[in-house]
Amino acid sequence: MSRLTHAVYGHIPAGLVEVDPASVQCSPQVPGAAALAELAPQSCTGFVMHAPASTLERRHAMALALRALAPGAPLTVLAANDKGGTRLGDELEAFGCAIEAASKRHHRIISTTRLAAPHGLEEAIAAGDPRLIPELGLWSQPGLFNWDRVDPGSQLLLDHLPPLKGRGADLGCGTGVLARAVIANNPGVHMTLIDIDQRALSVARMNVSGEGVSTLWADVRTAKTLPAGLDFVVTNPPFHDAGAEDRALGAMFIQRACAMLRPGGALWLTANRHLPYEAVLEPLFETVDQVAQAIGFKIYAAKRGSVSAVATRSRPPAAKARR
Repeated sequence: MSRLTHAVYGHIPAGLVEVDPASVQCSPQVPGAAALAELAPQSCTGFVMHAPASTLERRHAMALALRALAPGAPLTVLAANDKGGTRLGDELEAFGCAIEAASKRHHRIISTTRLAAPHGLEEAIAAGDPRLIPELGLWSQPGLFNWDRVDPGSQLLLDHLPPLKGRGADLGCGTGVLARAVIANNPGVHMTLIDIDQRALSVARMNVSGEGVSTLWADVRTAKTLPAGLDFVVTNPPFHDAGAEDRALGAMFIQRACAMLRPGGALWLTANRHLPYEAVLEPLFETVDQVAQAIGFKIYAAKRGSVSAVATRSRPPAAKARR
């Protein structure tokens, strides 16, 4: 990648830290952003980071930022106190950084500069890099949803999926667990794997092979163009945003899935038992069947009716900002 003037990782809460408006975004959860791991070493003259909450992911991201910074260039890292903020100082000091700490609106804000020779960067990068999980036979990466195990809701959905054919999508595909099983059990299907996280798509490409597989890096809430006329959609939709429960996020997945289906197409959905998705599904779909309930999850099969029945109901609500 060509030389940069300044970089930013994630969405910085307003009023906490000044961000150069010309900064290059490099969060994997911002579709179209530059890849943090591909920033040229010592190419950045400044970096502001909203640090991830999980330890391996956070240390991986901070090490990549330090690697990308020129010696003496400033780095500002912040996080909510209950999402890793209280550990930022110790973790940066472990890389040899001298830090200045401040607190504001329940966030910890750490300022430092890049040393000429920080230590431990390559170890932290390696610990957070993609890896093969032998017991799963899947590639994954720390920071992805259930990165080192199969989510029980996804497994329950896999246990109840019927034969599928035609064109489909795995909406919020993660590492590709659902799509891999669909393709293995239904030769000839074509699938688009869609996720907001570029890292998920990267490992999903390794986990899900075949000529009929494509990927789309998109935020379901704001994407202008998603596949349409599909025969089926499978999804285990998220219902947390920045660590807080957000039921509207799951509802948006259902609405967008409905709009992606052809008349008569089917949505196969897994959901935590406490989530009231029936109220979202029933106005949109001609039929809604709960096909299973176990281990705290529900499985739904929903069939899309006529185009006219969907047209006035599947318009997505206004999107919320994502961290």
